[in-house]
Amino acid sequence: MNQLDLALSACARILRPVVKLAMALGLKQQHLHELVNELLLDEANSSWKARGIQANISQLSITTGLNRKAVTTRVRTPRDPLAPTEFSAASKTLTVWLEMANDNKALRTLPVIAEGKFESMAWIGSRGNVHHRVILEELMRLGMIVEQDQTVTLKADGFVPAKDLAAMLSFFADNGRDHLNASVSNLLAERPPLLERSVFAHGLSMEACEEIHQLVRTRWSALHHEVAHQMRTAVDTGGENATSRIRVGIYTYFEDAPKQGDTSFERVPLDNSQR
Repeated sequence: MNQLDLALSACARILRPVVKLAMALGLKQQHLHELVNELLLDEANSSWKARGIQANISQLSITTGLNRKAVTTRVRTPRDPLAPTEFSAASKTLTVWLEMANDNKALRTLPVIAEGKFESMAWIGSRGNVHHRVILEELMRLGMIVEQDQTVTLKADGFVPAKDLAAMLSFFADNGRDHLNASVSNLLAERPPLLERSVFAHGLSMEACEEIHQLVRTRWSALHHEVAHQMRTAVDTGGENATSRIRVGIYTYFEDAPKQGDTSFERVPLDNSQR
């Protein structure tokens, strides 16, 4: 196979879950066609600007494969109404609270406005930019905390806004984007390799898969609090000139998949340890 065939095969494998989600949410071919054209133009513009060139219509047409008329009618930034997850005051507040409660279980229940209060957590999480009552009501709406008798109690072990489709789509988009950004950066050798590893196996029972899933959840919970603490400390000491961002993630996926071809090696876990 040539490079184009290999690239198409890789893109198809990555995009299949995205297409599955798009169809489930009612998107049609014309929506995705328009989106791909907009993204092609946006990336083409970015690649020319990286070389110090303001691309014209002809250059954009050659780079993307779109005809000049299509380029002329679509030279604009793709629509993106989803709120960036990095700016979620509720998410940051819950992360701070979980970090502290991890060290002291008694802190899972807090007074709203007395000593050692939720108000302090909200101030830290929003850096004083959002009123604590707004954050409290948002976390209650998402079902992550409960308020009773002037106290609030944690119900969640992580910020997973399952009751808010827009918020869930934001996390899906940002987490998926940066996972793929790391992979693309490594494939294109844009910088020293970023951490990108996985362990996988074929030939397990679904029960064994679930046991491994729970093991990873437990180990990730401890690492999550350690990393979140270091991130918060770095943000607090970064100053105005600290403009970089970082996202650290983990995932597990399993399914009951039929065996294909020779499975003599599939019961041995394989470690993608190249990066």
